[in-house]
Amino acid sequence: MTIAVLIVDDDPLVRAGLTMMLGGAADLRIAGEAADGSQVAGLVDTLTPDVVLMDIRMPVMDGLAATELLRSKPNAPEVIVLTTFDADEHVLRALRAGAAGFLLKDTPPAEIVEAVREVARGNPVLSPQVTRRLMDRVAETGPDRRKAIAVAKLETLNTREREVAVAVGHGRSNAQIGAELYLSVPTVKTHVSSILAKLGFNNRVQIALLVHDAGLISEAPR
Repeated sequence: MTIAVLIVDDDPLVRAGLTMMLGGAADLRIAGEAADGSQVAGLVDTLTPDVVLMDIRMPVMDGLAATELLRSKPNAPEVIVLTTFDADEHVLRALRAGAAGFLLKDTPPAEIVEAVREVARGNPVLSPQVTRRLMDRVAETGPDRRKAIAVAKLETLNTREREVAVAVGHGRSNAQIGAELYLSVPTVKTHVSSILAKLGFNNRVQIALLVHDAGLISEAPR
C-alpha cells in the first residue's frame, strides 16, 4: 500500500527537503504541500492523505490550531507534528488534540520515513525519553483540576483496562504489556481498543497523557 503524505510547512526549503526525502521511498507518495495551517482542511478533503506532516510555527493558522481542527473531524488522517525542544508546551497541546506523535526537525531522514510508516499503521511515534522531558518541563495552569478530571475518566475503566492504561502510560508495547500482565497480545489490543472507545480517544498517546495527568506515571503496572 502506498502511503499518501501531505507536507505542511511555511519554509519552502523544508518542504523541498521533506519532499525529496519522503519521495525517495517506494511506499510513500507526496500527495501535496501547504504553506500554512489554514490550507490544511481543504487540501485534506481534496487529496485525502493518510498522514499529515505538520509544522508548528506558521502564519495565519499555526500547526496546533490546524491539528485541533483536523483531528476534530471524522476519518481524519494521522498527524505528525514537527517541532524543536523550545516548543515543548506546544507539542503537548498537539498530542492532546490527537496528533499521533512528533518529530524533531533534526531527526535523521531514515527515521522520519519510518515514522511516517509507523503512524500510517496506527502506531504513535513517541520517544518515551523525550515525552517524559516534555511532561516534566511543561508548566500549565490548573493541575489539580486536570488530575481530578483524569482520575474520574480512569475510574470509568474496569480494573484490567486501568492496568493496561497505566502500562501504556509507561510507554510499554502491546507485547511488553502482555508479558507483564500475563495476557496475550490480541487481548491487550482488545483492551486498548476498549479504553480508546470508552474515553473517546484517538490513540495511545492520549491514554499516556491521561495517565500522566492522573498522577499515575510512577505507578508500576500490576
